[in-house]
Amino acid sequence: MSTNCGNPITETDAMMPRRCKFDRSKMCIKCKENRGNIVVRHAVYCKVCFVLMLNQKFKRSLEPTINPVPDGPRKKSLSPLGNLVIAFSGGLGSTVLLDLVHRGYISSRKPRQDGDISTSRKDPKNEMVWKEVRVCYVEVCGAFPGMRDRTDDVRRVVESYDGFEFVPMRVEDAFDERWWESVGGRPVEGQLGVDVMNEDLILSPSSNPTSPLSTLHIYLSSLPAPTAIPSTLQTLTRLLLLHTSRSTNSSHLVLGTCLTSLSISLISLVAQGGGFNIKEEVQEEWCLGKVVVKEDKGKEGRTVRIVRPLKDIGMKECEMYAWWSDLEVVGQETWPGAPQGIGGITKDFIIGLEKDYPSTVSTIARTCGKLAPKDVPAGICILCNRPSQGQVKAWKDRISIRSLSSSPLPSTSPAQPSLAPYLCYMCHTTLTSKSSKKPNSAVSTEKGDGVESKVEVPVPQWVGARITAMGREVMKDELKEFLLVDEDD
Repeated sequence: MSTNCGNPITETDAMMPRRCKFDRSKMCIKCKENRGNIVVRHAVYCKVCFVLMLNQKFKRSLEPTINPVPDGPRKKSLSPLGNLVIAFSGGLGSTVLLDLVHRGYISSRKPRQDGDISTSRKDPKNEMVWKEVRVCYVEVCGAFPGMRDRTDDVRRVVESYDGFEFVPMRVEDAFDERWWESVGGRPVEGQLGVDVMNEDLILSPSSNPTSPLSTLHIYLSSLPAPTAIPSTLQTLTRLLLLHTSRSTNSSHLVLGTCLTSLSISLISLVAQGGGFNIKEEVQEEWCLGKVVVKEDKGKEGRTVRIVRPLKDIGMKECEMYAWWSDLEVVGQETWPGAPQGIGGITKDFIIGLEKDYPSTVSTIARTCGKLAPKDVPAGICILCNRPSQGQVKAWKDRISIRSLSSSPLPSTSPAQPSLAPYLCYMCHTTLTSKSSKKPNSAVSTEKGDGVESKVEVPVPQWVGARITAMGREVMKDELKEFLLVDEDD
């Protein structure tokens, strides 16, 4: 509608004309022949030119990242070090991503042959880029009672394409020893637990071993705020995908995050205290237990590159591509409490902004992509496996407003291992932020009158394995002067 700037009855120029949705004409801006079918940021495209434009954007984002050392626009043949894993959620973005990968790199090419130099030199585009392509799906229905399991629906969609291997997982696998050993993790003797009522997050052996599903429920119910549940599930899903990629010798993990979803995740990340990792939210190089440096790139088996090829394609463009390509979108069920969380509120804001100011959403993604922390990462967060800043707890102690309790605080022995020094700010806040919500399903151990009870919460398998590995490293450093050098070790 037009904006009323005065009285339109007495003033002829009182009505402000609404801006046209397109800038020049209704003809396609590319071919200049066909009438336009869609308007993308005030530019008009016909159906044929729109599909070509979307494929160009997709390849322009993906192909420069395929070779071990990305160096701008591609001039050489595509030679990744490993296989490919496609993260599929059943949503719009991952459905479009699955179709684009199949059309561009699977169906139009023949299987890749090692050592066939003559063929690769004649026509490198004639061969598949990756030897093996897997589609991984993580089902989260176990986290919420009553949610429908959509694994069979997702399997049907994936199996409608040839050349893909379907790998289903469940979010409770993060607490399953069998899954951890299947992806190459070292077995951990016993389940570790952490006391979430103590900000030092004291670690101790878990006294009540349970099934992976029950452990997941205990872990989620112990979170101090309902808004922490969506971000926690995203972290668990991401690590499940990364460890699976590493175990299948995959060098690339592609996500179906479109431009709109990327802007939402960037704003949500900053709002939840994850601004130190804003660069990793756009593109990430992941290596188990260490910060990826320049020297690690190009070494087989060392890193998994997380790529978002749809980061320049908006949600509206994905919807039109799925409609014109007749793609089946399984859809994603809304998690209980998600609309009231930080991510849900940010999503409503960004989508509303995109309708009236479509160029602003791309500006958010571009601006956040240029940001970088001033400090060098002090290490890797043991929970989310992203770079973390140092002295997180000391910094929080200086800026936090705390209430004084009349009850004496329990003394903590220095010998007790603590999880807090190995967490990033966001993960530490997720586990310790105060709320009126009290853990109701966690394992509680009463300490006595006047002293707050201990709430023991199990940790994911990779956390326990890393704690065990660090304990061995510390012991080895302390005894290195007395150990004999083993040439085979």
